[in-house]
Amino acid sequence: MKKKAAVRKPRRVVDPRFADTRIIPGSGNIFVDLGFDKAEARVMALRVELLVRLQLLLKEKGYKQVQAARLLGVTQPRISALVKGKWEHFSLDMLLTLAARAGLKAELRLAA
Repeated sequence: MKKKAAVRKPRRVVDPRFADTRIIPGSGNIFVDLGFDKAEARVMALRVELLVRLQLLLKEKGYKQVQAARLLGVTQPRISALVKGKWEHFSLDMLLTLAARAGLKAELRLAA
């Protein structure tokens, strides 16, 4: 009786990009770090900040998605997208409108 030859698993190829362990400080805005224009990156960061604040408020109040939709005057699928963090589905204007409907008071402050 012949012995079967051991079957070796192929060696895992490691992507050389993952071998780079340098730590590069961030700018404080992930979108700038990803290469977006600074103005566009700031608007994107504002959108995410508003979305997170709305998520926290809805969670804090214990609203179900249907209740939140009625309160904010949108459909339940829009609330679902909000809860899932799909910020790219919401304009800054829409998020400000939703925040106002939720009772949040947004302020615009411009700094040089």
